[in-house]
Amino acid sequence: MQYWLTKSEPSAYSWEQLNKDGKTNWSGVRNFQAAANLKAMKKGDQVFFYHSNEGLAVVGICEVVKEAYPDPSDKTGKLVQVDVKPVAPMKQPVTLAEIKATPGLSDMVLVKNSRLSVQPVTAAQWKAVCKMGGAKV
Repeated sequence: MQYWLTKSEPSAYSWEQLNKDGKTNWSGVRNFQAAANLKAMKKGDQVFFYHSNEGLAVVGICEVVKEAYPDPSDKTGKLVQVDVKPVAPMKQPVTLAEIKATPGLSDMVLVKNSRLSVQPVTAAQWKAVCKMGGAKV
C-alpha cells in the first residue's frame, strides 16, 4: 500500500462534501507531476484529504477505490482521475504549521512543494500525521 495527500479548497470541494457524497472522482488535475501521482495510485491506497487556502490542514483520510482512468474534462485525453471514498475524519485537524514544526516531517512534499495538489507521503510521515490527528494507523 502507498500513501498520498490530495489538496482541495474547501469552497470548491470539502471533506464534508466528500462525506455527503460517499465517493467522488479526483479530477481536474493539470499539473504534470500531480497527474503522474494520480496515475501511480492503486486501489486500497490511503490518502490524506488536505484543505488548502482555507484551513491549511489535513482533515481526513480517504481511500482509492478506482485506479486512474481518463478525465473527461481533459480534451487531450492524456490526463486521468481516480475515485476515492472517505474513511475517517481526523479527530483533530493537523495544520501545515504543526507539520512544519514537527521534527521528521520537514522533508514532506507538503512542506517542500506545498502547491502540488497530489503528493506522495512516506509510511513514517503517514504514521506521524495520523498520530498527531488522533487517527488510527
